[in-house]
Amino acid sequence: METRSSKRKRLAQIEQQNDAKKTPPTDQISDLPDAVIHQILLLLPIKCVAQMSVLSKRWKFLWTTFPDLDFTTLNPFPFVSTKPRKKATNFAKCNHPLSSQKLDFITQVLSIRDAKQKDIRVLCFRARLGFSRLNSLIRNAIRHNIRELDIEVETEFQTDDFFNFPRCIIGSESLQVLKLKSGFRLPPSSIMRNGFQSLHTLSLSLIILYNQPCLSDMFNESSFPVLRNLRLDLCFGLTYIRVACRALEDLNLERCYQLQGLDVCGAKIERMRVTSCFDAFCSKTWVRMNVPKLENLVWKFNAVTDVAVFENSNLLNEASIGFFMLKEGKVNMGRLQSAINFFSGLSHAHSLTLENQTIEILSKYNVFLQPFYNLKSLEIHTGLKKRNVQALAFLFRSSPILNTLILKIIDDDLGERKQWNRDLWDMTNTEEEKYWESQIPSLKSFLQHLKVVKIQGFLDCANEVTLTKFLLKQGKVLEKMILRRGYSYTRDTLRRQKIRSQMMGFSWASSNAKVEFQ
Repeated sequence: METRSSKRKRLAQIEQQNDAKKTPPTDQISDLPDAVIHQILLLLPIKCVAQMSVLSKRWKFLWTTFPDLDFTTLNPFPFVSTKPRKKATNFAKCNHPLSSQKLDFITQVLSIRDAKQKDIRVLCFRARLGFSRLNSLIRNAIRHNIRELDIEVETEFQTDDFFNFPRCIIGSESLQVLKLKSGFRLPPSSIMRNGFQSLHTLSLSLIILYNQPCLSDMFNESSFPVLRNLRLDLCFGLTYIRVACRALEDLNLERCYQLQGLDVCGAKIERMRVTSCFDAFCSKTWVRMNVPKLENLVWKFNAVTDVAVFENSNLLNEASIGFFMLKEGKVNMGRLQSAINFFSGLSHAHSLTLENQTIEILSKYNVFLQPFYNLKSLEIHTGLKKRNVQALAFLFRSSPILNTLILKIIDDDLGERKQWNRDLWDMTNTEEEKYWESQIPSLKSFLQHLKVVKIQGFLDCANEVTLTKFLLKQGKVLEKMILRRGYSYTRDTLRRQKIRSQMMGFSWASSNAKVEFQ
């Protein structure tokens, strides 16, 4: 029988359980520190962050103090102008400029910061607007100690006019990252000098530099004392530039088609990318690079300059080279020597990629290069035509300790390559085979170190088959050969199966390499 005491305890426990069920669950997210919640909100579109301000006073405060304002998420669909324009721009075709109503939203958000006196960490937007409104938005952001400013703008009216560079940016002590994309015209060098004292990342695209030669020398220690990352893209009127920022680590120069002279001097530069630059029709182009700590270099789609001074970088790990020369009636010996000087600066590279245009230059002019004594990986893009064979042999000879060879065969002229013979794998003493056999003494070190070969775009043509047989036969330590087929017709399937079975049973192959077809 239940006593009165035990009954009272049981009823009290039941009452406690019922009270617990009635108690609403606690809001654990709201109890987190502001900085943590801001980091969570950073994963959401800014429109959603604004809508959450109606939840409570706590969330309203979180919205008014949210430091990362990325308004690029307000436009989910690409904008295409319906008004006629003198000149079409990539901006009008591909990006998402904000409407006037949404620009008002940005202004309203910034005005809230005026009342709260809260700093802004990031401001990012794309818009079509007038210069006065753009200047007002930037000034407002500067007042709130903006750290990162990323804007892409176009003039409000359908004209070919340009923006003046907002001068309030230059003297900002808080700004650390600046990314501008538009038709900005930079102010005189006297105004730019001794500014940007806190800036460590700068990206300028669609910049107008006509009739402003003095601005080409502005990237120095006094103007950018702590700049670590610099990207310049589509700088119109840029014919000469000198980069000498003592803290610079990463340099990116793209689509500066009118460039004639490039001077880079940086004791801390580790990564450098120059693509689609230099005026191929100018007869006085030059480049000088003094970058002792360079580790990664990308040099693609650039015309060979008349003069090249590239001091050796002992730390160079990876380089990708793809320059070209215009077809001329006679050989430009100055540019050939310039190409040789450029390659001399790559002699310490551990990994090297050569584009098809570069191989064509080496094939046509028999350019002599210094050996790559540290090279472990070599990637070559080539059509592998008959005229390219000697250039490949020379590159192999210049890579005495190469470990990995990658050949990407370009299908630029199938008519010359597609000369398959069903007995090609069994044939001996062909002209191509005799040539490779004659190279064995000079390729001794290369053949004693090569372990992996990858051939992409393999079509069983004469030059491909001959080279493959040579490497399998003479590669003393070859471990793996991967053949990734290129374009072929369905009726070639049986032929490929036959060739595969032939290769698996080669009696003349001196290596024990594993052959894979992909």
